[in-house]
Amino acid sequence: MSDEEREEEMLRTLNILRVVPRKSLVLCVLAVVAVLVLLVGGNAVWAWTDTDRAAVSLQATVPIPGTAFNATGGRMFVFDISWVDQASQIYYLADRSNGVVDVVDATTNTLLLQLTGGFRGFTGNNGTSGPNGVTTGAQCLFVTDSPSRVVSFDTSSFPPALASAVSTATGDLNRADELAYDANDGVLLVVNNADTPPFATFITVDTTTCALTQPTAPPPGVTAPDRILLNAASGVDATNGAEQPQWDPIDGMFYLSIPQIGVNPTSGGVVRIDPSTHKIDQTFPISFCSPAGLSQGPGQHFLLGCNTVFDTAGGLWSQTDDNTAAPIEVILNVRTGVVDQVPGVGVGDEVYFNPGDGNYYTASSTSPLRPLDLSGGADAQGAAILGVIDAAGKSVIQLVPTFNLPAVTGTGGHPASAAHSVAVDASNNHIFVPLGANNVYPNCLTGCIAVYGRPATVK
Repeated sequence: MSDEEREEEMLRTLNILRVVPRKSLVLCVLAVVAVLVLLVGGNAVWAWTDTDRAAVSLQATVPIPGTAFNATGGRMFVFDISWVDQASQIYYLADRSNGVVDVVDATTNTLLLQLTGGFRGFTGNNGTSGPNGVTTGAQCLFVTDSPSRVVSFDTSSFPPALASAVSTATGDLNRADELAYDANDGVLLVVNNADTPPFATFITVDTTTCALTQPTAPPPGVTAPDRILLNAASGVDATNGAEQPQWDPIDGMFYLSIPQIGVNPTSGGVVRIDPSTHKIDQTFPISFCSPAGLSQGPGQHFLLGCNTVFDTAGGLWSQTDDNTAAPIEVILNVRTGVVDQVPGVGVGDEVYFNPGDGNYYTASSTSPLRPLDLSGGADAQGAAILGVIDAAGKSVIQLVPTFNLPAVTGTGGHPASAAHSVAVDASNNHIFVPLGANNVYPNCLTGCIAVYGRPATVK
């Protein structure tokens, strides 16, 4: 085997698809570690000068200041789901540290507002904190919170006006978490993931005023007309929470990722929920993944963000593993049930499809080459991964380092901060990844949103 062939084999092994002609192996490596190179610059916008490389790279950072509500030392460390409203090109981030929703103009990468709504903030436990999930529909912004709270805002004026707040469960201190909006019927599906069993609630939206109809909200574990308990009786025994729902405009159904079904940690799945009957009518088994993030791509293909790395023998991959890691994401065709594995991206939470460039993006809080920390400690400081997956080819195009921060205890301490959230503006192909406060990325001393993309000069 020639040196050139060995280089090609190494790249395939690492699941890195080169995005340039054969000019130099160094250029390929730089495309993957672009962030580390670009950080040499100042507080400005960065861009590639070699237009042969249409690689995703860091373009800007949007600083996020602390607020009077901040619960983590005046800086942003704890945040959750993010979302881009494609019609207005506005980016929203559920910022738990500051107890707000950060509102950013996705065309100028400018922080417009830190939106308050009586959010719980960070309590020291993600399961009782908020805000958590964000999504939009009609002219409305919907945000989940703790305790078991859903808030709506009317965005037809600025700043957005608080429209209403409802509860998904009486007396439940746990959070309402991720949610999805049915544009046909004006209905939200809201998931309480921290309860046992987890449950999902249907909430009707007045699309003119953004007001929410209070659902039937008995205590957790009690059936109700507006609630699906995610247990064996309902058709899925969700034993490790429930994650991202998505609404499919093609068939009008909700889809919901379930990390674990039953006692086997390798067995998870996606369930289909009929909004007209409020029942699960199909389960798609997914193995060796622990499904978390869910995003609809072309047609009825959905990317699942896998939240666990298993090894080649089907066990949990760890630092002491005798077997090789087998990190995957999964593409599920909900029309046919066909499952395609996409190897090469590490553990992730939120995933996002961008119709603007035909790629999926994954916010993977660990790289595919970093094993589980068996000591139980927080994630070590270092690279997390923004994964770029070609939706048509079902393959990894690029792995771009982002950034994690470990927890620091004692005086001046802070909780761990992982780069697990991602959203994309399809009009300009900007990719938004929030990062905890750090002194590595420019404009990020109090936390920031890193903006990735391809240089504007690349056609």
